[in-house]
Amino acid sequence: MSTTTTLPALNPMDPAGLDDLLTPDEKAVRTAVRTLCAERIDPFVADWFERGEISDLRGLTKELGALGVLGMHLEGYGCAGMSATEYGIACLELEAADSGIRSLVSVQGSLAMFAIWKWGTEDQKQQWLPAMAAGEAIGCFGLTEPDAGSDPGSMRTRARRDGDDWILDGRKMWITNGSVADVAVVWAQTDEGVRGFVVPTDAPGFSAPLIKHKLSLRASVTSELVLDGVRLPADAAFPGVRGLKGPLSCLNEARYGIVWGAMGAARSSLEAALSYAGERVQFGRPISAYQLTQQKLVEMSLEYAKGVLLALHLGRRKDAGALRPEQVSLGKLNNVREALEICRTARSILGANGISLEYPVIRHMNNLESVLTYEGTVEMHTLVVGQAVTGQAAFR
Repeated sequence: MSTTTTLPALNPMDPAGLDDLLTPDEKAVRTAVRTLCAERIDPFVADWFERGEISDLRGLTKELGALGVLGMHLEGYGCAGMSATEYGIACLELEAADSGIRSLVSVQGSLAMFAIWKWGTEDQKQQWLPAMAAGEAIGCFGLTEPDAGSDPGSMRTRARRDGDDWILDGRKMWITNGSVADVAVVWAQTDEGVRGFVVPTDAPGFSAPLIKHKLSLRASVTSELVLDGVRLPADAAFPGVRGLKGPLSCLNEARYGIVWGAMGAARSSLEAALSYAGERVQFGRPISAYQLTQQKLVEMSLEYAKGVLLALHLGRRKDAGALRPEQVSLGKLNNVREALEICRTARSILGANGISLEYPVIRHMNNLESVLTYEGTVEMHTLVVGQAVTGQAAFR
């Protein structure tokens, strides 16, 4: 017996049909974030990148808060309480617009807000989280230092007790949102080990000089944090965590978002390459009709599909409470690396036009050079996965 079945049309941007794996709620999140990006970010982001600043950053942050994407995977305190998978989908759509926009949301929600939500006192949560979820207050996360990147345990920023107060001294480097933040989560050495502090940025002795002359993540605020004798009350410290467990738990949240986000940059570049190849005529035919270009497009599509599938699988594990940090490292290592290769290949398809900001490809490519390094370098994630599969630590 045989039956005749009409197969659905193949979507060139989803040749594996992964859309079938998403729930209606997940698709609704995707549509909402994609719509905001199309209206509020996409028409302007090339100019922001070229000028090195986002017009009306606070206005945009409030719009992101109104949409519900700031701390969207957290419960309570004005947060949306959505799933990890929905948060990942939002990160993909945001980074399809620009890595700097996804960084704004990631640092706000997965680093600054998550740190307060996970480790803060009830007073700290009540004071900051509702305003941050609404985009009324912006946060940053101070861990990396000029001489302490992959080895945060060697940080030099120090907090010492002075009566009932804390005094903070030190420097933090490459801090997203730093110059526009209302609150900074700062990690410092103490006599009790590494501790986290909630630091209002209007505290005397706190400053955040803007880092200029970047050629990557230009549509993002990147700063140095300077703490010169910043005096904080005793209740500014997170009470329940000591050591690197605190900051590393936050980094794992942000890395998870990058697993998804990198695929957004890849998708945008793949879309641009596919469209361009169909319109660019050479030797009487569109270049998409030639075997070498088709090979590039197919390999890009294949790696994109695999990366989204990996992100979705890790999202399902996170929602089930079964996601290990090593698995996040596996996802970050693969997806950022493959997204960067997709962007580089897309640039080659666009030829000289590939370096123009009239197209998104070179912007995504430059941004991903930073994403490849931050939240754990390729080398560090390789060693994390290496230890997981061999049982042998090779960090030192």
